[in-house]
Amino acid sequence: MTRPLAPSQSQFLSVVSRDEAVRRFGEAYDARPLGSETVLLADLLGRVLADTVKAPVDVPPFDRAMVDGFAVRASDCATASEAAPTMLRLNGEHIHCGHAPGLVVLPGTATPIATGGPLPRGADAVVMIEHTEPGDGGLVRIARAVAPGQCVAFAGSDLALGETILRAGTVVTAREIGILAACGIAEAAVHRRPRVGVISTGDELVEPGRPLRPAAIYDTNASIVAASVAENGGLPVRFGVIADDAEALRAAMLRAHAECDMVVLSGGTSKGEGDLTHRIVGELGAPGLVVHGVALKPGKPLGLAVCAGKPVVLLPGFPTSAMFTFHDIVAPVLRRMAGLPPRAEASVEAVVPYRVASDVGRTEYVSVALVDGAQGLAAHPVGKGSGAISSFAQADGFLTVDALAEAVPAGAHVEVRLLGPQVRVPDLVVVGSHCTGLDAVVDAVVARGFTVRIVAAGSLGGLQAAKRGECDLAPMHLLHPESGIYNAPWLDEGLELVPGWRRLQGIVFRRDDGRFAGRTADQAVAAALADADCLMVNRNQGAGTRMLIDTLLGGARPGGYWNQPRSHNAVAASVAQNRADWGVAIAPVAEAYGLGFIPLGPEHYDFALVSARKSRPAAAAFLEALRDPAVRDAVADLGFTPAEA
Repeated sequence: MTRPLAPSQSQFLSVVSRDEAVRRFGEAYDARPLGSETVLLADLLGRVLADTVKAPVDVPPFDRAMVDGFAVRASDCATASEAAPTMLRLNGEHIHCGHAPGLVVLPGTATPIATGGPLPRGADAVVMIEHTEPGDGGLVRIARAVAPGQCVAFAGSDLALGETILRAGTVVTAREIGILAACGIAEAAVHRRPRVGVISTGDELVEPGRPLRPAAIYDTNASIVAASVAENGGLPVRFGVIADDAEALRAAMLRAHAECDMVVLSGGTSKGEGDLTHRIVGELGAPGLVVHGVALKPGKPLGLAVCAGKPVVLLPGFPTSAMFTFHDIVAPVLRRMAGLPPRAEASVEAVVPYRVASDVGRTEYVSVALVDGAQGLAAHPVGKGSGAISSFAQADGFLTVDALAEAVPAGAHVEVRLLGPQVRVPDLVVVGSHCTGLDAVVDAVVARGFTVRIVAAGSLGGLQAAKRGECDLAPMHLLHPESGIYNAPWLDEGLELVPGWRRLQGIVFRRDDGRFAGRTADQAVAAALADADCLMVNRNQGAGTRMLIDTLLGGARPGGYWNQPRSHNAVAASVAQNRADWGVAIAPVAEAYGLGFIPLGPEHYDFALVSARKSRPAAAAFLEALRDPAVRDAVADLGFTPAEA
C-alpha cells in the first residue's frame, strides 16, 4: 500500500522573485567542493585541480642545445666573422638527444651537437650549423661570433625545481597536461565530481529508442539535463523515467538521494493532484523545499530544496523551462560543488526588430537568433513556447525582460547573453516561410563551406525582415488578393524576386469523411460550413496559406477558425488525430499523414532577395544551388515542381 505523502509539503507554489529564489537556495546550501581524489594523467582532461602543483624537477633537467650545430667555448669564437673565421678542432663524438656527452670541450675545440642534446662540460654556447663550414684535417670553420649562453636552454629555464606550475582550481586542458607530463607527474589530486541523480517523471514519457505510444512523448529532459550536468563538472547518474506513481517515485528519489550528492528531477512540479515530486521531497530530510515557484518565464514551477545536506532540484517538465532554470540557477551551484569557476558569460548588444510582448510580474527569458541588420546585430526571437526544445537549440542567446515590463518595444537596444563563448553570425540568413524543399537547397550551400541560419517567421515576417535588411533571402508564398498573383506584387524597391518551386495546396481531411470525399473544393467548403460540428484547423496570421484560407472562406468563421498552428505538418496532425476535421496543407504533407486531399491549386514558393546582398558569396552560392540540376531533382523528389530555370 502506498504510504501517505508528507503533509508538511502540501503547500507550494508560493511564487518568489528570481533573486529571492537564489538567496534562499544559497542560504540553505553552502555549495563548496566535495573533497578530492587522485586521477591518472590520462584521465585529467577537464578536471579541476584540488591542490597546487610544484615542479619536482627542473625543466629542462640539463643545459641543452636549441639548434643543430657545434658546442663551443664562446671565448674561442669572440672574434669570428665571415672575413676572419675561427678554426676549431672537432672532438671525436657527436651528441644526440638522450645520450650523455663523454668528452670535455677544451679550449680550441668543438663538439657536433643536435637540437635537444645535452651541453658537454666546458662548452657554454652553441654555434648554428648554418654559420659553419667543414675544414681540412678534422677542423670546423666558425664564421659567426657567439656570446656565452647563445642557443642554449639552461636547466630550469622553462620550469625550475620547486616552482609553482599549476594552482588549485585550475581546469585541466591539454596545455596543463603537457606541463604535468614535462615534469614527470603521472597523477594529480582533483576535486571529486558531484554525482547528480537525474530523474524524469510523468506517465506520458517514453525513453528514446522505444516505440511511442498514443498520447505519449519522448523524454528529452533526462538527456539534456545529464549533458548539462557533465558540462558543468558533474557526473550524471540516470535513474530513468518514473511514472506518476507515488511509491515508484518515492523509491527512485530515496535511492538517488542516498547514492548522489545532488538530485535533479524534471516534471511533476506544477500545482496539481498528479504532481507528486514536491510532496515526496519532504521525506528526504530537512529543511526540504525552500522555493517552489519562481517569477520566471519560462520556469515558474521551479522547485529548490535542501534535504539532509544535499540539494534537490525540481525542474519544470517543459524542456525550454528546464534548461533556462538549470543554467541560470542550478548550474552555478553545481559548478561550486565541482570546484569550477563561474561560467564565463559573454553578451552583445542587439536591436529587437519587432515588439516582444511579455507578462508583467515575471522576469522573462526570450531565446533569440542573431543576424546582421541595418543597425548592427538584430535579435530575432525564436521561442516556440516552453515545451519546444528546438527554440533552445536554434538560439544564440537570450534577452531578459524585466518583471515590470509588459513588452520590449520594436527597435529597442537590448543586451543578449550568449549561450556560447562567441557570436555565431552565419554567412547566409534566410527568414520567412519554411519548406522541406528549402532544406535541399541549404544542404547544397552548406556543402560548399558556408554557414546558414533559417528563421521560420512566416511569409510576411520574412518579407519585413528583408525590407529591414536583416536577411539575405525571404522565402514566401503570398497571394495578392487584388491581382491574384503570387509574391511579386508584395516586393518593394531593393528587393527582387527569385523563383523557387510550385507547391500544390489543398483541403486535407480523413479519407473516410463523407463531407469531403469525392467533392470539389467549393462543395467541400460548403459542406463544412453547413455542419456546425465540423471543425477546421487554420494557419497563423502572416502565413501565405492563411491568406488563401481567408479567401476560401469568404469572411466565414467556422468552428476551429482560431486554432492557428504555424506549419502544414501541425495542420495535418490535427486532422489525422481527429482534433479537427479539415484544413489546408500541401500535397506531400497530406500524403505523409495518410489524409485525403482536394487540390486548390499550385502556390508559388519564391524568394525575396535583398539586392544589396546579392553579390555576397553565400547568397551567390544559394542562387547557384537553385539552378543546380541535382538540387532541382531533390526538390522534385519531395513533391514540388521547380520553377523554370
